[in-house]
Amino acid sequence: MSTAETVVVVAHWQTTEASVDTVLAHLAELQPKSLAEPGCLGYEVFRQIEERASLVLIEHYRDDTALDAHLNSSHYQDLVVGRIRPLLPDRRVEFLRPRDET
Repeated sequence: MSTAETVVVVAHWQTTEASVDTVLAHLAELQPKSLAEPGCLGYEVFRQIEERASLVLIEHYRDDTALDAHLNSSHYQDLVVGRIRPLLPDRRVEFLRPRDET
């Protein structure tokens, strides 16, 4: 696997009814900052229809280096690590690569 391959992150975040609006407000601040990163190719936030406090983020990065830059950025550390994660009773993150065409 080459580090030059695109990385897709699918993050499943479970928050609570009491904190979902706060988490969404932090995400509204985080999303444009993440999209401004040179290696970020896409950053989408979804809310489950049946479960308002259940969120899914789908992020696309040019390569592993771009993902590492995102994870180490000041906005990620402040907003996700410092403010959002404490409001998530459960989270699951998948790191994916595009299907191998060969």
